[in-house]
Amino acid sequence: MPKIGNIELPDFPLLLAPMEDVSDPPFRALCKEQGADVVYTEFISSEGLIRDAAKSVIKLDIYEKERPVGIQIFGAELDSMLQAVDIVEKSNPDIIDINFGCPVKKVVSKNAGAGILRDIPLMVKLTEEIVKRTKLPVTVKTRLGWDTGSIKIVEVAERLQDVGIQAISIHGRTRVQMYKGEADWKPIAEVKNNSRMHIPVFGNGDVDTPEAAASMRDDFGLDGAMIGRASIGYPWFFKEVKHYFKTGIHLAPPTMEERVEAARRHLQMAIDWKGEKLGVFETRRHYTNYFKGIPHFKEYRMKMVTSDESADVFAAFDEVLEKFGDFQFA
Repeated sequence: MPKIGNIELPDFPLLLAPMEDVSDPPFRALCKEQGADVVYTEFISSEGLIRDAAKSVIKLDIYEKERPVGIQIFGAELDSMLQAVDIVEKSNPDIIDINFGCPVKKVVSKNAGAGILRDIPLMVKLTEEIVKRTKLPVTVKTRLGWDTGSIKIVEVAERLQDVGIQAISIHGRTRVQMYKGEADWKPIAEVKNNSRMHIPVFGNGDVDTPEAAASMRDDFGLDGAMIGRASIGYPWFFKEVKHYFKTGIHLAPPTMEERVEAARRHLQMAIDWKGEKLGVFETRRHYTNYFKGIPHFKEYRMKMVTSDESADVFAAFDEVLEKFGDFQFA
């Protein structure tokens, strides 16, 4: 059974990936209920934390029902990252995760996220100092490399392990690829098969079916899967993967009633957490997947994603349940 520090995990755990404007407390709660074994926060700017920026600070909110939960930080300045670690510790997470994988230009341009893949010595030095700074287990999320000509992930993972990280999650693409093409899990398997590696190696990228998760486990021998885009608006994905592992068959998809109830709870929790305006706005990205596959649904989806008042969105949920309540999802 894999462990992150002293945190014991089940065989082949499923981790909710840190996703900007997605992996917030309401969504993490839903994913946890559906079987996510470890959840991570949205990535948090170290510079934002030390400046006490409201958008960064609110992301530190975690709740007991989420545990084990990791708070992910990013940055490229050592002093800022160490100060951020001190701030993060006060929120009492179970894990501190370092983002060395975000490919977004505004992050990369500051040498943070995947930008640091162009400076491996700095990547290792930052990690080493963060590990020294905290008693919490430190994990890393990264990519294969900057581009296909500079993939040294086996060496990089070993060096990060040697300075003290307790687990590594690797997205099977380079920064240059962004999210295009197919994720390549072979280099991740090479990391796992390195005889010097003894920490858990989790795979990330294109785990979008139970079969894909099973392949990552059985064909590539990884220690677990980090789930990202497949879970957006579909927290049931974790439960479906675990059911497939146990039985070899697909779990029946959630009913319309279950989907409406989840969307309703999601919106209400978001409003309770960050207020009416942001709560309504930041749940919009989930509705397409909550109700994916329903024919002639555009009218109702538009109501959900353009209404600024929660009462209108809740009313749209009621309309959907009334009109499509008997719809059978494939």
